[in-house]
Amino acid sequence: MHGISIGLLSLVVGGFWISWALKRRKLLKLKEKFFKQNGGLMLQQQLLSHRGSVETDKIFRAEELEKATNNYDKSRILGQGGYGTVYKGMLPDNKVVAIKKSKISDQSQIEQFINEVIVLTQINHRNVVKLLGCCLETEVPLLVYEFITNGTLSNHIHNKSLSSSLSWEKRLKIAAETAGALAYLHSSASMPIIHRDVKTTNILLDDNYMAKVSDFEASRLVPLDQTQLTTLVQGTFGYLDPECFHTSQLTEKSDVYSFGVVVAEQLTGKEALSFNRPESDRNLAMYFVSAIKDDRLLQILEDHIVNESSIEELKEVASLAKRCLRVREEDRPSMKEVAMELEGLTIMGKHPWGKAHLYTEETEYLLNTPTHSFNIDVGASCSTTDYDSMRNNVLKPVLDDHGR
Repeated sequence: MHGISIGLLSLVVGGFWISWALKRRKLLKLKEKFFKQNGGLMLQQQLLSHRGSVETDKIFRAEELEKATNNYDKSRILGQGGYGTVYKGMLPDNKVVAIKKSKISDQSQIEQFINEVIVLTQINHRNVVKLLGCCLETEVPLLVYEFITNGTLSNHIHNKSLSSSLSWEKRLKIAAETAGALAYLHSSASMPIIHRDVKTTNILLDDNYMAKVSDFEASRLVPLDQTQLTTLVQGTFGYLDPECFHTSQLTEKSDVYSFGVVVAEQLTGKEALSFNRPESDRNLAMYFVSAIKDDRLLQILEDHIVNESSIEELKEVASLAKRCLRVREEDRPSMKEVAMELEGLTIMGKHPWGKAHLYTEETEYLLNTPTHSFNIDVGASCSTTDYDSMRNNVLKPVLDDHGR
């Protein structure tokens, strides 16, 4: 009898063990399938070839991120959108991270996704949200970013309890830092990157109000040995370059236009697109440019920034935003020019006597970085755009609007 009991117990334990082993094997096979499906082998090869130049090349395991987010609990959701869902996570070393669960399901996007991961792991700019790694063992890829503590610029501008504490000095600093990050992406990264979705919700702020450009879901790389880039037009209404929208042509000047809307938003406190405003004023870019032309700038600026800053400085920044918002892309400044001008204004704000020392080491770095010349062709009826070096025009004043 005792022997029969032991035999039955052995059968039960053995059955459980076999069942567990089969389930584990099935799970491992599923993970392996997802890993290959999401380009894991390709990513591993790329990471090996970049060894030494890639700082953050961690491939996270699915279990790590499940545990970090308490199995993707709803209470951990930081934001949701067409790109997917972002969760707040806590790693075993108590490091807080943001985990983006992408909506990528089209296999044709996998190679592009891998390229973006590789380039983002090589970006090391203090004003770009740092990609810490990814996970490819799940049905859709997961991206792990540094966690930025203070929310979005949009929230700080449009939340009444926060906007009053967002001084003009902070706004100008945020604009200068964002412009510097975009100039870096366009000209200084290992491969030029067009962000394609520059807006106040994609500019995060840390506890010191330092700007961090985020969300590269829509971004596109421009290989230096490739003269054409075919892609669908993407972006957010209100920020979308009108020329890009009508011609399907995408260039780095599309980011310049979107940045102009961001600056207009900071100056006025108004949303980029609002159906609560009269029809003629719904689009902030058009409303802003029209107000400047009609000499009504001071009427549309947010009250508290007018009271706490130099009117001349506000006019200079507004003039710069207006130039970014020109309809013809060739009439817009480059992000390098924008970054230099804003950097100069922030220095003058801190040290009004320092005009002779207008350019800092960071600005000088921007100037000494080679400007890549390349063409971008999108769609059947596209023209090409050449980028000439601005090296010989560095000190030429850019405040004159030339009547445009």
